[in-house]
Amino acid sequence: MPRWFQILMPHEERFFDHFNRHAHTIVDGSEALSALLHGGTVVPESCVKVMEFEAQADVITRDVLLLTRRSFITPFDRSDIKELITALDDSIDQMHKTAKVIMLFEVGSFEPQMAAMGGIIVQAAKLTVDAVALLASLRQEASRLNTITEGIIRLEESADELHNQGIKALYLKHRSGNAMDYIVGTEIYDHLEKVMDRFEDVANCISGIVIEQA
Repeated sequence: MPRWFQILMPHEERFFDHFNRHAHTIVDGSEALSALLHGGTVVPESCVKVMEFEAQADVITRDVLLLTRRSFITPFDRSDIKELITALDDSIDQMHKTAKVIMLFEVGSFEPQMAAMGGIIVQAAKLTVDAVALLASLRQEASRLNTITEGIIRLEESADELHNQGIKALYLKHRSGNAMDYIVGTEIYDHLEKVMDRFEDVANCISGIVIEQA
């Protein structure tokens, strides 16, 4: 379809509503994940909250995919819409997987680097909300979007550093002790790192859309 025709035709605004709802659900999930990584009596309740928010996000994802199939005109390419909503959903799916591991192994206390990674995840989720909110006017907001996505990538790099520091500290703590605690700890670290990897995927996806549309 010619680009001029797409510009003249009305776009389906519900896409942006769905994107924004999904991004805010990711923030809710990240805050629940961060709360549980501080340990204590809130861990079981926070794990359940993460799973509930992930289920809500799945519903929004299905709505977006259905809307993509049914809409004659979309805000940007259908493949980009699918890639974006999938990347968003993958981030909270990975939070869900993290919570499942924590519940499976009945972990109630966490290393300082884990809690710090949880804080970075919340920051990345909030930047994602900021970026998604600008998609409806991305041609005018291309510069701001690039700044935000660069910020998400810097957070991912900081999380990588915390991951490496945490793994080393965990090894030093357990090298003469409980090997199972070390294995479980590394599993949690790896899941937290993957959460941030998924946020980087979101940032890269948005950057690609900006390049195509701006």
